[in-house]
Amino acid sequence: MSITIFSQGAAGEVTGSRHFLFTDRAKILVDCGAFQGKREEADRKNRQWDFDASVLDAVVLTHAHYDHCGLIPLLPKHKYQGNIYSTAATRDVANLIMMDSCKIQAADAIHLAKRAAKLGKTFDWEPLYKDTDVVEAISQFVTLSYGRSQIVADGVTAKFFDAGHILGSSLIHFTIKDGDKTVRVLYTGDLGRNDEPILKDPEPADPAEYIVLESTYGDRLHEGKKDVMPQLAKIVNDTIARGGKIIIPAFAVGRTQELVFYLHLLHDQGIIPSIPIYVDSPMAVNATSIYKLHQECYDEETHEAFTKHHDNPFGFNDVRYVDSVEESKKLNELDKPAIIISASGMCESGRILHHLMNNVGDERNTILLVGYMAEYTLGRRIKNREKQLKIFGDMYDLRANVEEINGLSGHADYQEMLNYLKSMDTSALKKIFLVHGDPEAQIAFKKFLMDNGFPNVVIVEKNKKYTLD
Repeated sequence: MSITIFSQGAAGEVTGSRHFLFTDRAKILVDCGAFQGKREEADRKNRQWDFDASVLDAVVLTHAHYDHCGLIPLLPKHKYQGNIYSTAATRDVANLIMMDSCKIQAADAIHLAKRAAKLGKTFDWEPLYKDTDVVEAISQFVTLSYGRSQIVADGVTAKFFDAGHILGSSLIHFTIKDGDKTVRVLYTGDLGRNDEPILKDPEPADPAEYIVLESTYGDRLHEGKKDVMPQLAKIVNDTIARGGKIIIPAFAVGRTQELVFYLHLLHDQGIIPSIPIYVDSPMAVNATSIYKLHQECYDEETHEAFTKHHDNPFGFNDVRYVDSVEESKKLNELDKPAIIISASGMCESGRILHHLMNNVGDERNTILLVGYMAEYTLGRRIKNREKQLKIFGDMYDLRANVEEINGLSGHADYQEMLNYLKSMDTSALKKIFLVHGDPEAQIAFKKFLMDNGFPNVVIVEKNKKYTLD
């Protein structure tokens, strides 16, 4: 039996997850994500299609973040006609993410065309895909529940385990059989953390000979979850005392719901005063509806604190979900303390750009960073405290306070990933393959794993093929 794995994305970098598992009888793709970062470079990478999708037997999706699902609409465009397997929650969130991408790309096309016309340049840029491509891709989804084994290709069975990263996220455990020989391969996707609000803890997967493991924070320890609420409360109260606003760039799926959850608790406990909280992201509004729909993903604490009492964890009197453009624009006229949570999380698109443009120059305000900021993004420049920021082509002085809460990360740090591995039965484990991490993080994580009882660790190189024994 011959088994080969290789990656065309998230190899030596964080974004663009696209991992292949080939056997003698089956060809499987795990995730089909978009590259993010420097805009022109990301666009070029996303247009490189280096494989024949028509020969694939199955596509399996770990979760619905853009860097894992963002290029799925290209699959039917490239003649893939098979099933796309995921949890039901992942399918619903992926539909939202991909449709939002369509809107952003269409808006970018209009903006770039106008700019090219003003400069007298030829314009031939087109969106990667349209909403009809998303509709076609969604029609190919087959949903699976956690813990259920499903034959996805000839000789290959897949089983999903809760990854605790975002709603519906999964580790994918493949069992490959040929005669009396069996090989098991586990793809972690993005591994979540224990004691996350709302979601269940990552679930120990079945034993495997090979693990393809993420390494986003392979060189970092997060602040403890117990520190998040005190930090958030201090930032909110300090900013209110200055008469300022708190502007929070946040991923519409996962991080926004988590923030509202924490603010709800702080308000109910009287730790922060009543302050208007605006969730200004149409996608976050829709994502929150999906979160309310899929309560099967909630942990016991959320059920006890909220759903058991018919209370909405994502809604209380101070929170307003902003949908219309008109209402979003009115937020720029606010002259009193308020919290504005908006997307995109890395400040590359969406309404957050308008809020930053109107608020970075006021030293009373706070820009609160709560997630990973990829290199070359506006979010990374804010994180680096650059004195001037380019927004919509114009330069703005950064005078607002910049604060960070690292404990909100949805990715396990290196110690948490080690703890997860130790929660599994690894007696049959032969090798770990590291993906989804920057080179520095992966080098550090490889050494850490080898120093802690896992001697066979490989950092995956893009397009390099690895044969599994």
